[in-house]
Formats: sequence, C-alpha cells, structure tokens
Amino acid sequence: MDEQNFNPELSETNQPDVVCKNCAAKLVFEPGTTSLACPYCGTVNEIEIRDEETEELDFEEHIQLAEEGSEIEEVSTVACEACGAVTTLDKNVVSSECPFCGNKLIVKSESTTKIIKPKSLLPFKITVKEAGEHFKKWIRKRWFAPPGFKKRATQSNQMSGVYLPYWTYDSDTYTEYRGQRGDDYQETETYTDGNGKTQTRTVTRTRWTSVSGSVDVFFDDVLVLASKSLPDKNVTVLEPWDLENITPFDEKFLSGFKAETYAIGLKDGFDIAKVKMDPIIDSHIRSDIGGDRQRITYKNVTYSNITFKHTLLPIWISAYRFKNKVYRFIVNGRTGKVQGERPWCWWKIALFILAIIAVIVLLAYLGENQ
Repeated sequence: MDEQNFNPELSETNQPDVVCKNCAAKLVFEPGTTSLACPYCGTVNEIEIRDEETEELDFEEHIQLAEEGSEIEEVSTVACEACGAVTTLDKNVVSSECPFCGNKLIVKSESTTKIIKPKSLLPFKITVKEAGEHFKKWIRKRWFAPPGFKKRATQSNQMSGVYLPYWTYDSDTYTEYRGQRGDDYQETETYTDGNGKTQTRTVTRTRWTSVSGSVDVFFDDVLVLASKSLPDKNVTVLEPWDLENITPFDEKFLSGFKAETYAIGLKDGFDIAKVKMDPIIDSHIRSDIGGDRQRITYKNVTYSNITFKHTLLPIWISAYRFKNKVYRFIVNGRTGKVQGERPWCWWKIALFILAIIAVIVLLAYLGENQ
C-alpha cells in the first residue's frame, strides 16, 4: 500500500451527551462493552441498545434521490498535507491526527460532502492494548524481516481506532442460461504398447448435450468495502466479520474513534457486489444443468428487489517508519486478526534457499553412498 494511495474521509463525533457530567471531559466508548467511560474520573454511562432490526433501504429509490432525502447528511472535509488523506471533522474540532500517517491535521480550509447516513455498525470488541498484543505476535513471525525491523515496529506502535465504511446488498436474481451437459461413460479401446503388443484399456469419454434453463438465487448481505484508502485484498484478509452481532447505528459507539466516509458510491458498490454474486450464480447453474461436467455458454442475470445497508466495521490501524519508508498494519477490531505490510531481507531469503539446497545435496549424497 503506497502512502499516496490513502485517501480516506473520516469523521469524529462531538455530541453534547458524551461529555462527562462530573469533570466535563469527553466520554469514550470502551471496546468490548456497551458503555462510555471517562478517561479521567472513571465515570461510566451505559449506551442504550435499541431493540430493533437494522432497516434495509431501497436501492433504486436512493439512486434516484442522489444527494437529496432524509438519509443524506453533509460533512466537512480537510486534507492531510503529509499523505493527502481527506478527513472529515466535526465542526467543533480544529485539529486532529491522521490515522494513516500520524501527522497533525490542522483545519485551514474546508469543503463539504453529502453522504448516505450509516444505519448500523459493529462496535469495537478488542481494546487498543489487545490489538497491540496481536500485532506483536504477528510481527514476531515475520522470519525474513531485516535486522532491527521487529524492534522498531513494536516501539513505533501507536494505533488509531477507525470504523471502515461498507455496503451490504440483498437482491433477488433471475438468470436465464444456455450451455452443455456432459455425461461421462466408459468404453474399451485397443492400442499397441511399446513392445508392439496389442492391449486393451478402459477410457472415460464425455457425451455433450445442449441445454437451457433458468435459476433463481437470493443474496443476503453481500459485503462490499466502500473505502479506497486500503486495498480490498488486504482488508478481505480480516474476514469473516460477525455480522449477526451488528447493531443499529449510534454515534456514541464512535466516541473516541474515527469513522471513514465512503469513497465508493452506492451504485458502484453494487457493481462490485455483482462480481461477488457471479460465481455463486454459476454454481447454481451448474447444479441445475446436472451431469458430470457442465459448460455455460450464455447467461443473462436480472436483479430485482435490491436493498442495501450502509454499515461501519471496526479496525485498529497503525503506521511505522523503517529506513525512510512508512509501513502500515491493520487489526480486526472484533477478532484481533492482523494484516500488514513489511519489508523483506533478501540476504536472509538467499541464505534460507542456499540452506535448503545444501540439505537436498547432502541427502542425495548420503542416498548414493548407502
């Protein structure tokens, strides 16, 4: 992940009802609980969890609404002068820290962006201390890291809690297809072997038949990362997410954390969801075709009754500098699973390869002399 590829928009909450009544300090959400705590006097406020299902919103309706409607809110943005990350801050916040490079964010000039409000989230479950321990275990297993890298990475370990934006899509699909069904059968054939003798053997052949049909497949909660600040392949490693524990959105869960606003819009997100649906539809088509083998030569997919949710999922993220280059790692804020960047020590790799070659040569020598 190159530094210039990080371009998140983040928001921070600064609600009056997350201020400590005893000392007026800001209350902070405590991961793994349902409460806000004062880091100074220890006051604890419980977050009231609403007993309601997360609302699914109509996809087509919101595409037509574009930037209008009750589900739209406006946020202010500020750019990080160091890495280019675009951050949205509450109107009462005049400075903050960029979680992607650690530089100070000073509000000099602002722009505004309209976004669809998040409707749900998974609150942080593991603390920053626990995330740090998971990172240390991960870094100790980087066998081919340069000397001094592991020590430097753990010393520089300062993590920020960030909620990443995701879309989830539900959709009915109806697919018409054409293809071929292959049924295997055995037959005996005669051949001449290397000695000129006639032999027989049983071979498997396939009889192909043209077929056509249709399949109906319903998709529930197809998850799409709506961020461009982190490569999807890196964040995907953090899966699975326990979406069954998702809770209705409440800004109190964001207190003390940042929340990135989406960079991939609702329509573009559904295009990504279609790519994820495609192999599953193919699997249903192959099952419908039957036989021993299947070929799909044509398909036409119709999507209907599309609904979506804008949800936030938690990660811990940190950046550390080694030999004038910034490396980043992320930790799943629910499970502690780690994904990160690391440098490679090529002379260590070369020595390892030479050691393997030496062992193979030694074993071959011993085998010849037995």
